[in-house]
Amino acid sequence: MAQDLSGKVCLVTGATLGIGRETALGLAAMGATLVLVGRDADRTRETVAQITRETGNASVDSFVFDLSLQTGVRALAAAFSAKYPRLDVLVNNAGAVFMQREVTAEGVERTWALNHLAPFLLTNLLLDRLKASAPSRIVTVASSAHEPGAIHFDDLQGAKSYAGFRAYSQSKLANVMFTYALARRLAGTGVTANCLHPGVVATGFGHNTPGLVRTLVSLARPFLLTAAKGAKTSIYLASSPEVAGVSGKYFAKCRVVASSARSQDVAVQERLWAVSAKETGLPSA
Repeated sequence: MAQDLSGKVCLVTGATLGIGRETALGLAAMGATLVLVGRDADRTRETVAQITRETGNASVDSFVFDLSLQTGVRALAAAFSAKYPRLDVLVNNAGAVFMQREVTAEGVERTWALNHLAPFLLTNLLLDRLKASAPSRIVTVASSAHEPGAIHFDDLQGAKSYAGFRAYSQSKLANVMFTYALARRLAGTGVTANCLHPGVVATGFGHNTPGLVRTLVSLARPFLLTAAKGAKTSIYLASSPEVAGVSGKYFAKCRVVASSARSQDVAVQERLWAVSAKETGLPSA
């Protein structure tokens, strides 16, 4: 039976396509006040209309910001906080893979900026609202792609050597390590933090990659999970009473599974937190 999320405010980033859209749709269908975040104004507006129409939930709102920019993340946090007095669920879903190295207008490599620094910064900026709304939940979409990953502290942004999948794996490992470090900091607050592997899903993911990689993604698409199936674990972590109070875990197929041994190195988690705080202008504690 679907949970009743009436009165709960849920914020979902990257919510106009694929897993993000299906997550938003699922939470809206449970009656949540849904706030979705997109980068394209037209697509975001269309998504709000579609979700409202499909669920009958009129409490669907949106913000349009480019989360690869820290100015965009900060503006989102400020706009949300000004409008909503509570936040029950934050789903950090936005992410992408870039096979060619790109640098944002702020001078940050785009994979690192969007996939890791954005959820790190947004979560920290909204922590007071989450704590005030406890019991509340933070759900971060990672990936099994974290398993071969490593945190290259001497070249986090691939300035010396760049490979698209290496950058992506690093960012997904950072998602997992961020979740573990965050959960320790949130112990006793009533706010939980978990991350997940959604499965290998047929979405718009990879559409911005050129040449052979894009072709391979297209060929594999018929064998991949649907976005709706890929969103199941995100929705489960955001809503299920079964995981109330569960924190600092990595999930796949709605079950706790072991993340890589490398991801469980507490010293590296803490070093990553300190570096991420410095790169986003936050206190390092």
